[in-house]
Amino acid sequence: MEPVTLTTERLLLRTFTPDDTEAVLRACQDPDILRWTTVPAPYERHHAVEYTERMVPEGWRTGTMYTFAVVPREGGPVMASIAITLRTHSGTWEIGYWTAAEHRGRGVMVESARALAHWAFTTLGATRLEWRAEVGNEGSRAVAERAGFTVEGVLRAALMNKDTLRDCWVGSLLPSDLALPSPYAYLPHRRGTGTDEHSG
Repeated sequence: MEPVTLTTERLLLRTFTPDDTEAVLRACQDPDILRWTTVPAPYERHHAVEYTERMVPEGWRTGTMYTFAVVPREGGPVMASIAITLRTHSGTWEIGYWTAAEHRGRGVMVESARALAHWAFTTLGATRLEWRAEVGNEGSRAVAERAGFTVEGVLRAALMNKDTLRDCWVGSLLPSDLALPSPYAYLPHRRGTGTDEHSG
């Protein structure tokens, strides 16, 4: 897929370019990004070059990961990064994001996540967006919940970060959560209705 641009009331979500390399390098020096995300630590310039010049374009080319740089709608520096990665061919994509330290606390990522979710459901035909974050990453969880995700529980040893397996929270957002149609019917499990009982 060719990269697309999404707009919200305040923001522009566009693909990264080599011109964004220095902004990515600066943002990823932040201790919280280094601690809670899977970016390399220490984060050096060659990592930023790899991200903007190879990883992001390759994801768009193969259709396996769509990554957006978040900038002010009227133009300006990179404020954040947000991406969705294909996890299953049944339509599940995983969302991931970081926000530069100086742009936190203003709803930038919540606004971005909602826009990206709407695009994923209406354009990609996604059936489920999944969010994962290491247990304790309260900032990421707050964004996910404000964007409409339902936290479903804890997965043990399900997140690899800095060569260590860690427990992670998992949550989901469905098309119906945004009052959007899904390409497939959904039959939720309900206890006490007989759907979880087995004869014999």
